[in-house]
Amino acid sequence: MTPPAPYVPNKPLTERAHNIRRHALRMGQVQGQGYVGQALGAADLLAVSYFHALNYRPAEPEWEERDRFYLSIGHYAIALYAALIEAQIIPLDELETYGADDSRLPMSGMAAYTPGMEITGGSLGQGLGIAVGACLGLKRKGSPAFVYNLLSDGELNEGSTWEAVMSASHWQLDNLIAIVDVNNQQADGYSSEILSFEPIVDRWQAFGWFTQRVDGNDLDALVSAFDAARNHPAGQPRVIICDTRMGKGVPFLENREKTHFIRVEEHEWDLALNNLEEGKNQ
Repeated sequence: MTPPAPYVPNKPLTERAHNIRRHALRMGQVQGQGYVGQALGAADLLAVSYFHALNYRPAEPEWEERDRFYLSIGHYAIALYAALIEAQIIPLDELETYGADDSRLPMSGMAAYTPGMEITGGSLGQGLGIAVGACLGLKRKGSPAFVYNLLSDGELNEGSTWEAVMSASHWQLDNLIAIVDVNNQQADGYSSEILSFEPIVDRWQAFGWFTQRVDGNDLDALVSAFDAARNHPAGQPRVIICDTRMGKGVPFLENREKTHFIRVEEHEWDLALNNLEEGKNQ
């Protein structure tokens, strides 16, 4: 097994986000498929999460005092694996096993298999409720840890999500930070057309959450929002609504009409990786 490269905590966030995108594309190339559009779009908010906001130890993924990152959207696993590889919680060479039999990197996130994968994804709309329970438990233990929960705009269709939203406000869970990836895509079409979620800021605020909305592909805006969420003085849960672009960083994928599950031809994987490198150097 190839030893990991030296951990460099001060590597720029731009480089972290670029590497997350590259890891995701390489995993997609291994399987010839995957939810790479979401991974490319969410790379910036994952970079800020793991290399600015979260308190964790790469060599001790179950360290008791760690901040938790809950991936409610299990099909985004390829995106989280890319971040966990960049954080050196998962060795880089495991990237080549993505989606294979006996791999620790199954195509949908499973906590029992993968270091750093805190919950098992599956039916959408469950993650925020699990996060509420975890936050209650951490408070009763006197833990200073935060729980970050990434969910999608499509999950706002689920009543269980809004039950969790109400519960978090009722219990004044100031150790909970929800992150909503608003890419306006889900399996059946545009999220906003399937079940409109606007006015999204007003709705979260009405349930008693400290609410911010930012460009989810603007690293500076994300850093400011994550800092404001963590340092907000009031006893209330916090949410960061992130408008992201599917396929971000690979122009020909950004422009695909249907990007929930992108069909990538065999020859296009190398083209996508080359496009990504070209964008880095511009």
